[in-house]
Amino acid sequence: MAGEKIFAGSRIRDLRTRNGQSQQGLATALGLSASYLNQIENDQRPLTPGILLKLCTLFGVEPTWFSDSGDVQRMQVLREILGDPLFSTMPYPRQLQDAVRGAPWLCDQFVTLYRAFRTLREERGEAGAATPTPQPGTGSYDTVGDWVQAERNYFDEIDRAAEGLYETARLDEGGPAEMLGRYLRDRHDIRIVTDAALDREGVMWRFDRRARRLSLTGGVPPESSAFWLAQVIGRLDYGQVLARPVRRSGLGSADARALATVGMSNYFAGALLLPYERFRRAARQTRHDLDLLQRQFGVSFEQVCHRLSTMQRPGAEGIPFYFIKTDIAGNVLKSYSATRFSRARFGGLCAQWNVFECFSAPGKLHVQMSRTTDEAVYISVARTVGHSPVSYFDRPRLVAIVLGCAVSHAPELVYSAGLDLTDDRMVIPIGPGCRACIRTDCRHRAIPATGFGIDAGSEERGVVPYHMVAP
Repeated sequence: MAGEKIFAGSRIRDLRTRNGQSQQGLATALGLSASYLNQIENDQRPLTPGILLKLCTLFGVEPTWFSDSGDVQRMQVLREILGDPLFSTMPYPRQLQDAVRGAPWLCDQFVTLYRAFRTLREERGEAGAATPTPQPGTGSYDTVGDWVQAERNYFDEIDRAAEGLYETARLDEGGPAEMLGRYLRDRHDIRIVTDAALDREGVMWRFDRRARRLSLTGGVPPESSAFWLAQVIGRLDYGQVLARPVRRSGLGSADARALATVGMSNYFAGALLLPYERFRRAARQTRHDLDLLQRQFGVSFEQVCHRLSTMQRPGAEGIPFYFIKTDIAGNVLKSYSATRFSRARFGGLCAQWNVFECFSAPGKLHVQMSRTTDEAVYISVARTVGHSPVSYFDRPRLVAIVLGCAVSHAPELVYSAGLDLTDDRMVIPIGPGCRACIRTDCRHRAIPATGFGIDAGSEERGVVPYHMVAP
């Protein structure tokens, strides 16, 4: 962040509000006038290094808390949207930047509106209906994902409740599934059984409250069983804690609130299996070796990667990672980022991304250094996850997990071993998807980027049958 002008008005205002502090009170604590702080909060003045240091000390956060990650992600989404042929021109980068800084709420509402428009347009194209109706499930899923991203994928009250239970119930005295099963029996008199018929119904677990019986599907690894048991514990013992963030979220539809509740249950389960401070120390000691962390805590590769993306407790932050889960068709199933990195929202993913190599070599870990179109360089690891088929007729789901962070954190990762971080030839240029990507020299381009002219030429022919001409 050194040397950059930092405009962080919305983030300062958010921290101040969370701590119940008035603008005048914060100004006094910082040794500023209320009018000067008001200008900072309205992005009329940048943060100076001295004020940044005082804010970090006052609120117990790292300087990266005030980075422009959210602004960069908003700008990319807006560029993707404005790349739709529906819009005749592409605004200049400075115009996008001014819009994002000056009216972030309005930008978010524009994204919501465009998402609804796309849903209607796709339904009309697929069904040919004259008066299409929206798909509430799809819109709600995206809305909840945006909410989780806005919360930096960290929910302090839930995280600390899970960590407290881990310590008081001494869940480290045995395997996770064994200890969680014991907890449910001792505290709730719940009997845990295996029911192979659940798999045929597509059900992972079923809880019969009257019979005090929890049925789990068979043929799954113990880390999956442990995660399901942790979900049930969260719902039984911490229902009110899980509900509070959802109530505060402002999510409008019942579908969105229901999905968010499930998300909070999953978050609790991950936080219970991988308690914050224990896991943060272990991650640092092992240099974030995912396989070692799996064995140490008895969890899955996906659970370790997802938990690393949530380590944003103010004053005790871990490395800011991004986490993405995708299937072989390129559908993004989960996506969270504590960095500037943002994947495509409305188009295909970049073909040069290491996630696509995973499906040609299932189970193998792929390490990549990449440069995005804003010239930020990242190091990422990717691997497929999924279970082996239980019969010839089984069609197990295979997905890929990507975990990445800024290359400045590479020395803290075991995966930087053997990499020449200074060799620019090792860095793969990737983009947000062809429609929004501004690279003019990519051999992997599928379609032209909106906002550029096309020179088809007549005297030469390249891999891509045209040249993009900058406006």
